[in-house]
Amino acid sequence: MTNQATSLYVLLVEDQLNIAGNISDYMEAKGHVFDFANQGQHGLDLALENHYDLIILDLNLPVMDGLEVCQQIRAKSDRHIPILMLTARDSIEDKVSGFTVGADDYLTKPFSLQELEVRCMALSRRYLLQTTDILTLGPLTLDRKRRQVTREGQLLNLHSMGFRILTVLAQAYPQIVSRSQLSQKLWGDEPTESDAMRSHIYQLRCVLDKPFDFPILKTVHGVGFTLDIKDEK
Repeated sequence: MTNQATSLYVLLVEDQLNIAGNISDYMEAKGHVFDFANQGQHGLDLALENHYDLIILDLNLPVMDGLEVCQQIRAKSDRHIPILMLTARDSIEDKVSGFTVGADDYLTKPFSLQELEVRCMALSRRYLLQTTDILTLGPLTLDRKRRQVTREGQLLNLHSMGFRILTVLAQAYPQIVSRSQLSQKLWGDEPTESDAMRSHIYQLRCVLDKPFDFPILKTVHGVGFTLDIKDEK
């Protein structure tokens, strides 16, 4: 079960009750808390009245469609609420429309419930990391303002590149960051040699993992890197 520190307070705006039921059953079993609306205006009212960590918003809704709901939330809310838009449409034009009115991510039906939770967690953490100086993932704490990292309360002596790599992985957690994505984040359109990446990962692992009982930095062979955060008991 998701531990309390990583549970989300979510608003689900979905008019298909079977889909809403499947999502809520799966996510609530993982420790997340849900409010519901089955039409757009009600969803908008709830979004503006409560402090949600995330909104899962269907595109095709009665009374007010998802694009209008998203646009109204962005116009009227005094803070940025992460919005994951659900749709049966998968054309580029529909996705552009969703992002244009302020959606943060997009998932096309049908989708796996596991992927939905991964997207929600990643979106919530990405927003949290963008808007707060301190992010805690289990035994790991990142302080962006001071550019410091602690693990189990111990200050880690990370080089600048190690801190940047760890920040990218924390922002994406629990998703895997491919080597090409990590390279793009670190060096932009001027990628460095693969040996440099390998060296930076090795140095980060020496400081982040070797002094401790279990590794956090995980290599997914042939894919990239991710953080393996164990819930504190």
